[in-house]
Amino acid sequence: MDLNTKNTWCPGCGNFAIEKAVKKVIEKIGEENTVITAGIGCHGKIIDYLNVSSFYGLHGRPVITATGIKIGNPDLNVIAFTGDGDSLNEGVSHLVHAVKRNSDITVILHENRNFALTVKQFTATSPRGFISNSSPSGNIEDPINPLALVYASGGTFIARGFSGNVYQLQDLIMQGVKHKGFSFIEVLQPCVAWFDTYDDYREKTYNLEGVPKDPLRKINEWNYENGGKIPLGVFHKEEKESFEEKMSRGDKKINTKEFLKNKA
Repeated sequence: MDLNTKNTWCPGCGNFAIEKAVKKVIEKIGEENTVITAGIGCHGKIIDYLNVSSFYGLHGRPVITATGIKIGNPDLNVIAFTGDGDSLNEGVSHLVHAVKRNSDITVILHENRNFALTVKQFTATSPRGFISNSSPSGNIEDPINPLALVYASGGTFIARGFSGNVYQLQDLIMQGVKHKGFSFIEVLQPCVAWFDTYDDYREKTYNLEGVPKDPLRKINEWNYENGGKIPLGVFHKEEKESFEEKMSRGDKKINTKEFLKNKA
């Protein structure tokens, strides 16, 4: 399933592990049944290296593009690749609404915590004090916790992996693809050029023992300021009717007057 394309990721980039894990998953679920989307950023190059049906979106648009593809053909496995800058800056509204709808897609967030392709600017997940071309005196903003955002928006499958553990990552992606509903997998993917966090992640990551009963407590255990241990695994999983299932059975239109009357 490889394309004969020169790989331009930096040597040691965490994206190589994501590509390897995804290849193994696609081999099992079938290339002919899979479509992938990507936005703008280093993550998007993965489309150039996988010989499956794919669609490059504009910056921040891979999630909504994946949603449209899934509506068009609900039988497809649709995987959206995106970066922290791509879907937590430009595309955050698309991400939140796809979660809210419970669209049956899998979103893989390549989390390197900077705009790497455009040579190091801070993103929504960059830590305070992060020195970059757009924050030369240090970032003064608090970082977003992507898992907390997705959980608050109603995510039904929420997980975190690390590119330093490709076998666990492969398992998490497979679980996400098989889940009926919105699946979100954050991948801690160090950028060796502009923000090399490999040593920090190797020291602080640990695996969850099963799905936690209090997911938000575990989600907030790591504060994105490089403090505390970093849990990996599945944080939350629930069965809930997907957006596409609702569409296929044809939800009745809500009578607004009756709705308000019953709520009075």
